[in-house]
Parts: sequence; C-alpha cells; structure tokens
Amino acid sequence: MKKVLMILIFLVTTHLSAEVIKADYKVEFGIIGEIGIANAILTKYENSYVIDVALKSTGVAKMLSGNRKEHHISKGHIEDGLMVSDLYQVIKSHGSKSENKIYRINHKTKKVTKEYQRWKDGKLVKESKETIDYYSKDDLLTLYFNLDKKIIDKKEPKGYVFKAVGAEKQKGKVDVVIPKKSELDDYKEYVGKNRDGSWYARAIINQDIFSSDKGELMLRIGNDGITQKAVLKDLIFFGDIRAEKL
Repeated sequence: MKKVLMILIFLVTTHLSAEVIKADYKVEFGIIGEIGIANAILTKYENSYVIDVALKSTGVAKMLSGNRKEHHISKGHIEDGLMVSDLYQVIKSHGSKSENKIYRINHKTKKVTKEYQRWKDGKLVKESKETIDYYSKDDLLTLYFNLDKKIIDKKEPKGYVFKAVGAEKQKGKVDVVIPKKSELDDYKEYVGKNRDGSWYARAIINQDIFSSDKGELMLRIGNDGITQKAVLKDLIFFGDIRAEKL
C-alpha cells in the first residue's frame, strides 16, 4: 500500500476553468480487487489555489498495511494560468506510526526547505529540517494538475522532462512521454480507447519497487484534463496495479 500513492499522484490533471473540481478513484490489484480509494479536490480562487488528495487503504490491504492513510496538500498562487506551489505537505500514518513532511518553496531565493517529523505511539521520535538540492515551481500535485497546459500537442510523440518538489528519490526529475503510434494498441489494451478526445501519456517513475529498469505509469486523460484510467506496470511481486475514475 505504501507504493500505491505513486499512481494517485499521477492520476489527476485538470482543466482550470472550473472553480472546484473533484475526482474519486478506486485502485485495484489482480484478483484481490480493490485495495484503496483516493479523493482529490482542487479549489481555485482568483489568485490562489488549494489541492487536497486523500488516500486510504481498503479491504485486505487495510488490514495488511495497518490501516494506512496518506494526505497530500498543495497550496500556492497562480501565474499565467498555471499553479505555482508555495507549500507542499505530506502526512502518512499506519498502525502506531505517523510522519509529516512540509516543503516550503521560496521563489525569490529559489530554495526549498523540508521539515520532517515522525511519531511512534504518540511520541516524537525524529525531527529534522534541511534545504533540498533542487528547486521547482511545481510540486508533485501541481505538476500533474498543470500537465494539460504544459503539454500543448498531445498527439505528437515526444518526451518531456519536468522537475517537482517531493520527487526526491528521482532528484526532482519526472519524465512524461507522449507515445508513438506503434505503441497505441498497448495503451488501448491497458487503459482503454481514447474516445471523446482523450489522450495518452506515460510517466516514468525511477524507484526500486519495479521489476523493470523504470516503472511505467500508463495514463488515459480525458478531454477535460482529468485522468480516466491509469495502470502502474511491473511492480516487484505484484505485477500491475490499476486505478480508474469512479
């Protein structure tokens, strides 16, 4: 369950004309069925925004993970129609353990500080503060909520490299690829046909949870900018994990 959120971080991109956008997803694995649900809410004001994504385990996964929950919050301002992160917070809990990470982005100095706290049985067992070694106007949430505007030609096969606060294991680097025509049959098989103007993309997740060299998250994104279905491929011991908009 710890790794399932990697799907959900990549799940939602949005068309920014709406003031409030909500999207709910179920996450499934093989014959086990549903292992988690996620609720994403974007609230956009005239000059600022708040993104709130909550994930909780369900069924067998809830029992095995110690009722694992995650809560991701992004707050910031809007520049030229794009959301710019000022603060990104990640709260995780399972069993008697919990942790809180807060990233504060200073756009004037182009520095990002990370505050970290970890608790066990209600007691603070670790606390730290540091400056991370890269800067970006995006965090993991704003990047994918901004993708619909960042990628103009959604049919032209091309690779994009972005940076996002929160992607520390990848040194901030996030790769997004628009697939070639020769790959489209695989996308149709895994995430469905791109009807009604939807488009495909693939995010590369460089983490050690994959049996392949690079984890691939296949996405089908609707013409409203909201991801309709995603498949995270080749997890070690797990195979593929699927997520679909309710």
